[in-house]
Amino acid sequence: MDRIRRADVVLTAHQGWSSAVVARMTPLSSRGVDYLVARFNAVGLAALDVAAGRGRKRTYDETARVQIVATAQRVPDRREDGSATWSLSLLRRALRQAGLPLISATTIRRVLQEAGSSYQRTRTWCPTGTAIRKRKAGPVQVVDPLTEQKRGPSTGPIAMPKRQA
Repeated sequence: MDRIRRADVVLTAHQGWSSAVVARMTPLSSRGVDYLVARFNAVGLAALDVAAGRGRKRTYDETARVQIVATAQRVPDRREDGSATWSLSLLRRALRQAGLPLISATTIRRVLQEAGSSYQRTRTWCPTGTAIRKRKAGPVQVVDPLTEQKRGPSTGPIAMPKRQA
């Protein structure tokens, strides 16, 4: 549709109408009409397409994007990263130490989504009631026998309150 609208503008301007009149008949300003006609005269039919270079440029190149995805796919080192699973803030900290000093959690989420993964679905969770503790003999998995009692009734279905008219 945009190509057709631009073609109509160029055709109407070519028929001898002033740019002010063409602007009233189309969604462009008179300055926009002049710009489009000048561009059409310079490059031909390519002027009907959206010009290259519009919009904000990507902050991180393909190498940085590959680094982000590779970091998210590796298992975090408990000593180095301080956790057994990735969070966005932990990924951000690791990537900033690895040479991307201004990266944000939003950028990481976007890059991971563009790479075809959904961060929420791929995150691994520790089982409830278990934890790995440091001991002199080494790491030990500790299981809390009262987990189900501590959970209480919150694990069952939640009844929605009825609306009052």
